[in-house]
Amino acid sequence: MRIQDQYKVVLFDGVCNLCNNAVDFIIRKDKKNRFKVGALQDEQVKEILEDYTIDSDYLDSLVLIDGDQVYYKSTAALHISKNLGGLWPLLYGLVILPKILRDPIYDWVARNRYRWFGKKETCRLPTEEERNKFI
Repeated sequence: MRIQDQYKVVLFDGVCNLCNNAVDFIIRKDKKNRFKVGALQDEQVKEILEDYTIDSDYLDSLVLIDGDQVYYKSTAALHISKNLGGLWPLLYGLVILPKILRDPIYDWVARNRYRWFGKKETCRLPTEEERNKFI
């Protein structure tokens, strides 16, 4: 059985500090163990992506795979928030805003993420406690 049939799979830029902080946040708030995370640069992730037709323009943004569905950018972030603990699912209500309004904000942050938050030289390695959350 494919991992994406058992978990919602969050794919992220493994060298981006903002993305890594977002992954830390998802791991902390994923109380029901719904998510697995993986860096877009990882070989196992590239194998998962072979099951989907994904525009290469999206491979530097947040990607959420939920079974056979693939979500990108702000839509991916909102679907992730819907499945987190606490009040975070309330953010999912923003999905009523059209992507044409949401994604430009996402793109603006994404374009500036290295300048504002920095970049690592290599992909993040999970701690021993986090290892079961990673692909």
